[in-house]
Amino acid sequence: MTAKLVCLGEPMLEFNQQPDGRYLPGHGGDTSNCAIAAARQGAKVEYVTHLGADAFGDSFMDLWAREGIDTSGVRQVATAPTGVYFVTHTDAGHQFSYFREGSASSRMGPEDLPREALETADILHVSGISQAISTSAADAVFAAIDMVKSAGGRVSYDTNLRLKLWPINRARAVIHAAMARCDIALPGLEDATLLTGEDDPDRIADFYLALGAKIVALTLGAEGTLVATPDDRQRITGRRVEAVDATAAGDTFDGAFLARLIEGDTPFEAARYANAAAALSTQGYGAVAPMPYRADVEAFLQKDPR
Repeated sequence: MTAKLVCLGEPMLEFNQQPDGRYLPGHGGDTSNCAIAAARQGAKVEYVTHLGADAFGDSFMDLWAREGIDTSGVRQVATAPTGVYFVTHTDAGHQFSYFREGSASSRMGPEDLPREALETADILHVSGISQAISTSAADAVFAAIDMVKSAGGRVSYDTNLRLKLWPINRARAVIHAAMARCDIALPGLEDATLLTGEDDPDRIADFYLALGAKIVALTLGAEGTLVATPDDRQRITGRRVEAVDATAAGDTFDGAFLARLIEGDTPFEAARYANAAAALSTQGYGAVAPMPYRADVEAFLQKDPR
């Protein structure tokens, strides 16, 4: 059976501000972005969530169909809406405004999980956002992790800390508990500093290895990625491009990194590839539209294979 990546979380319709001030509609949500990025690298991907039975939910179903993502684990419900967010650009960077309270995804619970999809996953990818949106969603993530681990699969976790969604003490407790059950830790430096109290990348990597991760890929923004395993660690240099919008660059990294791990790359090879994919994704506006396909990444790497 072909190895597959299963992503679980909350997709959200995106409205991204353009240079002329208008807002361009698109699609976002961290684990959905990861799923699309992985699919564009050739991975077999399935998504698990609840959506509203509304036009926004329909647009996600159409998007995932175009991207070749299996939606057997997606349910549209008439009792709650699909979430929405806006991206505003200023000199200080991009800012997010969310309208997600009571969304269909936030009402998911352990009883809603598709057991067969999870038990046949090679890797399950979830995030801090997947758990922050509600108590029932947090419980669903823990239950999904247990299903995947019991069946012999691996679990990937991106911290994606959003303090608008929950207080730091609860975020620490839940994220650390989830990370202790995970195989692949994908924190960002800013998130990890707040969560661990450490600001040195090597000490942060040590923290997540001590929790039980077999692979830590700590993203360092333009400086690249620190990849650590129990036996080795390397700093993988970032790629320089003319960036216009960093929305979903981290999600693109996650999807490309996991796709390459599934294909058989070492964590260090996967990070080199994922750094390139993430850099390319910043050259256009929005979460999904600028995400590169495998051929784009390979062509970029051919120019500079370091």
